[in-house]
Amino acid sequence: MPGLKLIEEFLNTVDERRFRRHGENHVARDQLSSPQALSDWLEAHDLGSQPADLAAATTLRTALRQSLLGGSESKNGAVLADYPLRLAPGDAGELRLASDSGRPWLDAIVETVAAGAATGDWKRIKLCAAEDCRWAFYDTSRSGRGRWCSMEVCGNRHKTRTYRERRSASGGPDLGSVDADERA
Repeated sequence: MPGLKLIEEFLNTVDERRFRRHGENHVARDQLSSPQALSDWLEAHDLGSQPADLAAATTLRTALRQSLLGGSESKNGAVLADYPLRLAPGDAGELRLASDSGRPWLDAIVETVAAGAATGDWKRIKLCAAEDCRWAFYDTSRSGRGRWCSMEVCGNRHKTRTYRERRSASGGPDLGSVDADERA
């Protein structure tokens, strides 16, 4: 999981959350808004201080996020094909998956994803099922069927919303005018 923590953080450099919590709207943002911002992020994650290619980073991030949504049949297959892997000798003589894009920081991300896919750990990286969240998280549930980045926030909002819909459909009492998103 340590390597996949890097991937989780890379995927979360774009924050698409747009829900309301405790009376405040969450403001979506993109940490990789400029080449300098990308360079700062790479340096903070020990991926070097070489010139950063913002377009390459956002293209890879988008393709990885889309693949987590099940979009691998779309153009992502072509985008991910731009990151070929090969077998290379490791430090102790073992074999490892290696990428050679000419950008060491990009290769580190691609190699980490490939290693996670090879071990089966990649399937535990997910995007929150809440349409207004989509935060990337590592699913630590025993069954590997976790759906929400936070059961306390997104899971609770979903369950509250579903409960209210069932109550409303069955003609149950009105539970007030406060939106489920505001209660969570």
